Amino acid sequence: MAGSKLPGPDGMPAKFFQHYWITVGDTLCNMVLSFLNDGHFLKKFNFTYITLIPKVDKPISMSQFLPIALCSTAAKVIAKVLAMRLKKFLPSVILDSQSAFVPNRLITDNILLAYEAHHLIKHRKHGNQGLMSIKMDMLKAYDRIE
Repeated sequence: MAGSKLPGPDGMPAKFFQHYWITVGDTLCNMVLSFLNDGHFLKKFNFTYITLIPKVDKPISMSQFLPIALCSTAAKVIAKVLAMRLKKFLPSVILDSQSAFVPNRLITDNILLAYEAHHLIKHRKHGNQGLMSIKMDMLKAYDRIE
């Protein structure tokens, strides 16, 4: 975990825990183990500040902001542990056609695939029966504030 990332609501960046590991390491490990074993996590560590960082000098719409979530280091450690544990099961639940957010796959591959499908439909010589294309607004596929 990068130590220089922004701190969460607790005000403690990961670098603090790394620097004072001898003092705070057991406490952090016990918090993580308590969550993994019992599902118990202290409320004061289980909240996140969401803030908007402008992408441009003078933003005029919400799409010109980058939302970031500031959560506690303990929550980040728990998320990392869960992600590492789930990683071995992901190939069985992620389809081969999934191209975003998967290592070694690019969302831009979908652009090429869409172009090839459009080209096939447009230039088909034996009629267009049984072929269809759908244009979707990809912004609608993700939660957004506007």
